[in-house]
Amino acid sequence: MTAFLGLNTSMTAMLVMVICVGLGERMAERFLPIYLLALGGSNFAIGALGGLQNLLGALYSLPGGWASDRWGHRRALVVFNLVALLGFILVLVVPRWWAVLVGAVFFIAWSAVTLPAIMSLVARVLPQHKRVTGVSLHSLVRRIPMALGPVLGGAVIAGFGIVAGIQIAFGIAAALCLAGVVLVRAFIPEDPLGTKKKILPPLRLFRRFDPALRSLLLSDILIRFCEQIPYAFVVVWAINLHGITPVQFGVLTALEMTTAALIYLPVARFADCGAKKPFVVITFIFFTTFPLVLLFSRSFPMLVVAFVLRGLKEFGEPTRKSLILDLAPADARAGTFGLYYLIRDVIVALAAFGGAWLWQLSPTVNLLTATAFGALGTLWFVVYGKGFGKTAQKLTRS
Repeated sequence: MTAFLGLNTSMTAMLVMVICVGLGERMAERFLPIYLLALGGSNFAIGALGGLQNLLGALYSLPGGWASDRWGHRRALVVFNLVALLGFILVLVVPRWWAVLVGAVFFIAWSAVTLPAIMSLVARVLPQHKRVTGVSLHSLVRRIPMALGPVLGGAVIAGFGIVAGIQIAFGIAAALCLAGVVLVRAFIPEDPLGTKKKILPPLRLFRRFDPALRSLLLSDILIRFCEQIPYAFVVVWAINLHGITPVQFGVLTALEMTTAALIYLPVARFADCGAKKPFVVITFIFFTTFPLVLLFSRSFPMLVVAFVLRGLKEFGEPTRKSLILDLAPADARAGTFGLYYLIRDVIVALAAFGGAWLWQLSPTVNLLTATAFGALGTLWFVVYGKGFGKTAQKLTRS
């Protein structure tokens, strides 16, 4: 089983670290808006927190990749965990609303800043025919704290109140973050290439992008427009317009996450054995069809179908990440991964504003426009996209 999953000491330590730090992060982070209000913050402070989350998630990808390429993934992960630890401690010892915003700068984008280092680690410690499985394991495991963290955090808050409960959650987060540092230092070996890699400025790094990677990036941007244009309004469509209760919407969300979790490893097994392009194409099709199916989902049973479909969009997401690694230069994988996400997420951030304007015109216009972007992105990748299979190993830069 360990051979099938591609598990080794480094992979296991990384996955346990993701659970530890992610659990602490999710215990506290999901309840920050009510903590801000309890400390005297305003709705503006909550808005600033949401803006920080989106902005830093995009901007931290590139420096995260640079640091991993320059220092090696082991040292980079240690530094990123210590930075997050500093943020948790600041919020814990300074119970002021402004300190929450300052501390959030250090911990709120931990997933984004560590992703290039984690992907670089996967590429280094696993053979190419196991990379999709490795990326899938990471995607699967990171959903454990996403599901469990808010439950534990809510239980602590219910027992000790908002302020004391969230401070306890931050204390637990700090302890788990420190445990993540110990795991990395004890079980993940240093990357011998890390200190020898030169850091390229973004423009020079982008010039090294394989044409196939540029095609994937453009397709991915169009697909994310499809996702993000209606993203914030899905809950409005379900609850405000069609009478779904908050509890039912929670069930729909859980169904989406369960669907995604169930398909990761079976799909990874087939994607590792053959060409990756078909799996990415299928994923893009699921992205594209969700807003169209949602348009006709005006009852709970139909929304169940729509949210299962939404979960299936994770069908080839690990395959897509693995394809980025395959197409990236071997001496700048983390930096390439970080720049890819920086470009994609900064551009896609515009979709949220466009989505609001389209929703004002009408929900139908919003959902059909999203579908059109998805169809365009899928078609572009079908025509210009590349994927590695056993017959194309010679193309890899590993």
